[in-house]
Amino acid sequence: MALHPQIAEVLRTLPAPPDGPLDPVAMRAAEESQVTPLDERLPLNLVLDTTARTTSGDVPVRIYRPTDTETSGVIVYLHGGAFFLGSLETHDHVARALAKESGLTVVAVGYRLAPESVFPAGLQDCCAVLRWVADGHANGGVVRWDGATLAVVGDSSGGTYAAAVAAMAHDDGFDRITHQVLFYPSLDLDLDVDRYASLRENAVGYGMETAGLKPFNAFYLDSGADPADPLVSPIKRTDLTGLPPALIITAEHDPLRDEGELYGTRLREAGVEVTVSRYAGAGHGFVQHFSWIPDYHRAIEEAGEFLC
Repeated sequence: MALHPQIAEVLRTLPAPPDGPLDPVAMRAAEESQVTPLDERLPLNLVLDTTARTTSGDVPVRIYRPTDTETSGVIVYLHGGAFFLGSLETHDHVARALAKESGLTVVAVGYRLAPESVFPAGLQDCCAVLRWVADGHANGGVVRWDGATLAVVGDSSGGTYAAAVAAMAHDDGFDRITHQVLFYPSLDLDLDVDRYASLRENAVGYGMETAGLKPFNAFYLDSGADPADPLVSPIKRTDLTGLPPALIITAEHDPLRDEGELYGTRLREAGVEVTVSRYAGAGHGFVQHFSWIPDYHRAIEEAGEFLC
């Protein structure tokens, strides 16, 4: 189907991107300026900013508890932003919605960003927070994980990290991850436009454009991330057996659509339980930017159902 009319209307109002090199500082400031005021956000039982003291150093996290239960399952949420954008603030509404729809505690990770922090700093932060969440002694009981559901969830580049974290945990013998949810993940940073049909079909006019992938990912790749490394491009991992069950959400008009769906196929062929859901009329980033549209809030509801 065509791009959803409400999404198309919003895209028509956006200014053309500025000429010249990308400015991470200015782009982050512009993102932060669009954050919903605190008093207009979805209320939850508890939202707590704290610091995870981990083997990777001190990592800022935000804990969202939807109910006053003694313990619960936990989602470790990794925000998107091409590895150089995004924050606990810009994706606060996504974390709140995940907590509400799943009934689980969400721990959002304020991992280090490129280009200031070189690879694999951000990925190490995500892995270390996962271990911190699972270790009640390390986190001082603030997370209150019940020892059951432990999910890694990420959108876009956060989906890259979620897939990589699941693989690293498996390789390290940490078998406590029960689910992974990848919203329109970036899984192949090789960026060969002939590798996936969606890179050409959705190249222009749907928000994120194929020509923008290289400059947006350049901050990460120039920091030492090798696209041939399966921790950078999870789809390049040869052995996917033993990974946790996955829900992969893709968007019809996303240049990254086909790599997400191929990853789902490869997981299934490796014996992993997988659900792949393509959202018609949507483009990349729809969970972050357009979940106020009921058709697309459904993706967060679907994640909640998958995790329960």
